[in-house]
Amino acid sequence: MPSVSMPDASLQPATARLRLLLRLSLAGVVFTTVVILIGVWTRLVDAGLGCPDWPGCYGRLVVPDAERAMAHSPDAPLEVFKAWVEMIHRYVASALGLLVIALLVLGAGLRRRPGYPWATSVALLIVILLQGAFGAFTVTLKLWPQVVTMHLLGGLAVLLLFLWLHLSLRRFAKGDAAPSSRRRRLTPLWGVAMLMLLLQLALGGWVSSNYAGIACQGFPTCNGEWWPEMDWSEGFHLTQTVGPNYLHGQLHADARTAIHQGHRIGALLLGLALVALAARYWKETRLRPWLGGLVIAYGVQLGLGIANVLMWLPLWLALLHTAGAVALVLLMALGLWQWRESALVADDSTRRDKEWVHV
Repeated sequence: MPSVSMPDASLQPATARLRLLLRLSLAGVVFTTVVILIGVWTRLVDAGLGCPDWPGCYGRLVVPDAERAMAHSPDAPLEVFKAWVEMIHRYVASALGLLVIALLVLGAGLRRRPGYPWATSVALLIVILLQGAFGAFTVTLKLWPQVVTMHLLGGLAVLLLFLWLHLSLRRFAKGDAAPSSRRRRLTPLWGVAMLMLLLQLALGGWVSSNYAGIACQGFPTCNGEWWPEMDWSEGFHLTQTVGPNYLHGQLHADARTAIHQGHRIGALLLGLALVALAARYWKETRLRPWLGGLVIAYGVQLGLGIANVLMWLPLWLALLHTAGAVALVLLMALGLWQWRESALVADDSTRRDKEWVHV
């Protein structure tokens, strides 16, 4: 009788572990999106200082009663709703940190295998720890705009690393341990598009942290003018004083108008970069869904931004605007991944064609 090859029993635990890693990394992408939106909601309801200390709330792991809160921080009266909103954000962010640690522990046994994304896992842990530090500084420095903006960008960095880890794990599970030299390098057009997106995300965080969302009334004009009075030097003064409470902002009207207009200009530049990117690589079939998705998501995001101005920044619409930013980040990352990996697909197709001709 012909012998039947049996799967190597030593590989079965690793395969099961890899499946778990794939599920957890994908769950991390979804969970990080939720954490980002909860963080934005916390800010929009002015709950960022709902607890005056960190990591607890008035020295407790749960929101205390008013008497205990007063004994702990007499200068910061307890507002129960805001305190709970802030603590919920901290709870879910802590759970996300535990998920990162779990991914690192589960992947430790596979780290020496060729192609396993161990460096990405370690980078994810480092960034989540830095993000926790920024969360602490957000409270202790009383919503200092620089820290608040970095905290938002840090959350998006965690999201990107979760996505990149998941995609790398999928490639590893398929047995593709090809060297990075076979993957396409970043082109200047990709670099410009990514830089414009990063700049626009930072500008969005700066608008939010300085409460400049409705500094311009009306669209496409700003306060009835195409180029109103603006104080650019004060609006983008990145060494603001540490110490004051930045709840509701400290800048005067002209400075906030400059920040808002800067965000509008950034949106225009980002749109031009994305359209140019889509036009340049539209012939590549594998890239079309992601490039088309990027342009569509940008159009929706632009509409949400205009609606936020015209409707005076309602909570639900501001949250949708943040969700749109998250969608742009994910689509850009997925498009870049397809761009890099398409070189491998082309190489494999060429190799198979040559083998077929040889036969």
